[in-house]
Amino acid sequence: MKLIDGKAISTEIKNELKEKAAALKAAGVNVTLAVIQVGNNPASTVYVNNKKKGCEYIGIGSLSYELPEETTQQELLDLIGELNERADVNGILVQLPLPSHIDEDKVIQAISPAKDVDGFHPQSVGALCIGQPGFVSCTPAGIIQLLKRSGVEMAGKECVILGRSNIVGKPMSLLMLRENATVTVAHSRTANLKEVTSRADILIVAVGKPKMVTADYVKEGAVVIDVGINRDENGKLCGDVDFDDVAPKCSAITPVPGGVGPMTIAMLLYNCLASVEG
Repeated sequence: MKLIDGKAISTEIKNELKEKAAALKAAGVNVTLAVIQVGNNPASTVYVNNKKKGCEYIGIGSLSYELPEETTQQELLDLIGELNERADVNGILVQLPLPSHIDEDKVIQAISPAKDVDGFHPQSVGALCIGQPGFVSCTPAGIIQLLKRSGVEMAGKECVILGRSNIVGKPMSLLMLRENATVTVAHSRTANLKEVTSRADILIVAVGKPKMVTADYVKEGAVVIDVGINRDENGKLCGDVDFDDVAPKCSAITPVPGGVGPMTIAMLLYNCLASVEG
């Protein structure tokens, strides 16, 4: 059983990006990411800090807007409008979730598709759908890199994605099709779920339920990618996959933490540089 090390692979990607950023800088091109956080959700604060550290590590600029919880939707949309216009800002990221009085869809749609480094804008999603260039959301893009850089063959393989969210499940299915896998998207309403997931050569789990996937969901020798981040009954970080139960059956598996998580930020940084390279 091979442990797929997201920390090591994300560092490899960040080091490649560091070289790219240095080359751009030498050519007189500066790259800047603007990060907006509304309110002080502790998990969001951790993610925002990691994004700033990532920018610093690869040598690009970051602007940080920490807005109070009571910021109105209009104030947020005005700020996004201003950043869309600024030539010195290449990427705009609004940390989700937003406070309940703000409509997330409206906010996502307000970001210029040319600066949508999160890949959530309907235009980015549509481009992915029909094979046009555009930003790809960071977690699914990171999973493709994990598989490629771990030598996992995707073409012709049976891939089951458990979860159909707009942020992971749906774009993941499109990316796996692009890699020539045969794709099934399963979810909470799928009949005979264990039978469906047991067909997978590659099983990607993003359901948000701690340790839901046990060994009886998994085919012998499968590759299992766990996107979940939860806390178990003892407050320890765990994924959607019961790692100890499933790992002995797998040919390769990602741990939580240290699997998919670090890749998300590496791909965000990748998108920031791609925004400049057109």
